[in-house]
Amino acid sequence: MAQTGTTYPRWIPLLGGLLGSTTCGLLLYAFSVFIRPLQAQFGWTVPQVALAYALICLIFGLVTFPAGRMSDKYGPRIIVLIGSLLMAFGFFMVSTIKPPTPEALAAGEQATSQLYLLYLYYGVICGLGGGMVYLPPISTAPKWWPDRRALATGFTVVGLGLGSFIMAPLATKMIAHYGSALPVFKYVGIAMGIMGVAAALCLSLPPAGYKPAGWNPPAPAGGGVAKAYRDYTYEETKKTPQFWLLWLAYFCGSFAGLMVIGLIAKHGIDAMSIAYRAKEGLDAAATIPKPAADQIAMAAAGAPATLAIFNALVRIMIGPLADKIGTKKIFVVLFSLQVIAMLMLFPAGKTAAMLAAVAGLIGWNYGAMFTLFPATTLQYYGPSAQGSNYGLLFTAWGVAGFFGPYLGGKLQAMTNSFFMPFIVSAVLLAVAVVILATLKAPEKKTV
Repeated sequence: MAQTGTTYPRWIPLLGGLLGSTTCGLLLYAFSVFIRPLQAQFGWTVPQVALAYALICLIFGLVTFPAGRMSDKYGPRIIVLIGSLLMAFGFFMVSTIKPPTPEALAAGEQATSQLYLLYLYYGVICGLGGGMVYLPPISTAPKWWPDRRALATGFTVVGLGLGSFIMAPLATKMIAHYGSALPVFKYVGIAMGIMGVAAALCLSLPPAGYKPAGWNPPAPAGGGVAKAYRDYTYEETKKTPQFWLLWLAYFCGSFAGLMVIGLIAKHGIDAMSIAYRAKEGLDAAATIPKPAADQIAMAAAGAPATLAIFNALVRIMIGPLADKIGTKKIFVVLFSLQVIAMLMLFPAGKTAAMLAAVAGLIGWNYGAMFTLFPATTLQYYGPSAQGSNYGLLFTAWGVAGFFGPYLGGKLQAMTNSFFMPFIVSAVLLAVAVVILATLKAPEKKTV
């Protein structure tokens, strides 16, 4: 028997999802602003720093699958609580890494002996915690909103973009104020712990058979006639070629998006610094005055912030449109636009306005994936095993998060330019366009 209504306000799980995803946004989507300060303070190379981001994306993406299963078994609150404490601890501990002395840096020494701590604290511990925080609210909030599942899902993931929008300028200002990136990890780590615990306390499962007061599930098609088809099981889903083609397309889109998120601020700083030296008639190796360097850093930080805004907005807005015209058409249009955006990104780095404009387009196209891919999975395979199905599909994001930023950093270091990383991303996105344009839904399973 369905249970109508409850004394527990159903907007509270939405708040928990918003807080949890915002915490994950603080963790993940503004890392590019740390690359240059960490290089300067520790003597690390771009690939060495980028590997930390690659690790966290890989572990974050892989952990979401077991985190969803544990949430089903033990409830979302305890999983998010443990994940929040892990994430905050790891982020805070980065602030305790000891940089080499200025004299050692001047002599060309690197803090390579400390590099493993960056990988451990940020890459591994934060990755484990973040993956545990991210998925449970996505599966919990829609259960309180069976009448508006898409809205609830979008609301629980919108904080990823919101967190980046907050973090990019905040971290840049703190770095300029303290002259170091380490205090950012200290104080933001404490804030992340508070937000994550609050998110966990907001999460609980509705009573069995719950439905909102005044709402009744839509009647079955055909006046109550038994369905002729059934949903795919998780085991059946894994055996379809369509699932793995979706996985490959998700990998390609995530590879490009995460590479840009990890490197765009550094690209902006480098490109604007070159433009500044040319304008002022300075030698290529000349040091830019600190006020000008700080101004360039803030201008470059506008790119990840703009990317974050559009990344957040599209997650809610794209759902109703997809319901009307289908996910396939939107997929093809957005991924095609993403190819163009990648080709424009390198020359756009010279000015803050152009870089922000291209970043906004990339953020819009990238953010839409997180609504379109679960919607397509639901359309193809049904809701019965959606948690397991999408949990497995989301591992594409984790694998892409490892190879995208790391390979991007490697290519940048090898060529001393961001041109090649962006071209590689454009090629992979073109592959995704072909896959999504030709993909057909699997045959329905008969009862």
